[in-house]
Amino acid sequence: MLNKSSLLLFISMFYANFAFSQLFDGKTQSETSLTHLLLQVRPGTILLLGENHGLAASRDQHMQILNKLRVMGLKVSVGLEFINYTDQAFVDQYRSGQLSEQDFLKNIKWGGFGFEFYKSQLTFPLIQTGEKSLGLNIPRSVTSKISKNGLASLNEEDLKVLPPNFQLGRDSYKARFMEVAGGHCKVPENCFASQSAWDDTMAWQAVKFIEQNPDQVLVVVIGEFHVQYGGGTPDRILARKPDAKLVTLSQIWAEGMTDEEIREALLPSANEGPRADFIWVSKP
Repeated sequence: MLNKSSLLLFISMFYANFAFSQLFDGKTQSETSLTHLLLQVRPGTILLLGENHGLAASRDQHMQILNKLRVMGLKVSVGLEFINYTDQAFVDQYRSGQLSEQDFLKNIKWGGFGFEFYKSQLTFPLIQTGEKSLGLNIPRSVTSKISKNGLASLNEEDLKVLPPNFQLGRDSYKARFMEVAGGHCKVPENCFASQSAWDDTMAWQAVKFIEQNPDQVLVVVIGEFHVQYGGGTPDRILARKPDAKLVTLSQIWAEGMTDEEIREALLPSANEGPRADFIWVSKP
């Protein structure tokens, strides 16, 4: 039998798993529906889901979208920012049951955010039907080297894992990155080069997959900053594939934000345009 304090704690924990949410059109800032978003997705689409890392509400929204895409009869593969493309063999072994979860996480050097926030997305694809779970990123050993000592410090082996025709991100994206992260970097130019390697590698891998599997949808779970205002990964996808069927979703966790602050967050950037094609605002 629960006492009063235990009961209140249970109730608070129960409701903490639920969030109020609204979906907005990024171009008009008018409220829209998930059905409208999903109607933009068809075979050959890359759907970028920006997220707040390690947030249950983001994960739940990912799964809502993935499950509805399956109900629509689409083949859906999933790519994750937190797994390197060079570790794809470990992903395949884990998904096929040849590698335990513990050994999988050890081999890919999973760190930081809890795997429980991403396991359901990673294991969503039906590998028996040809859907794939994908690692998309570049090894941190390379991006760390770039951050510390610049692109010129990379050796021949490092250069092999960079995407072909690697390019730095566009100027407006660089300006926004410098405003947010520049003060935390010893050499901001090097940090932006590292960020660009991250973006361009994920774009390269996403484009390569969808060109090889035009009958599928590729859903990419990726950090908010990489998606916002189209300047990071979306820009690099379109640079590599100008005719890409690309849909972007930005997620705003609005806990503690006023209505006015939320409205301001929905507005397009004067330099970069809309925050995303769709913006999902959630709060407890």
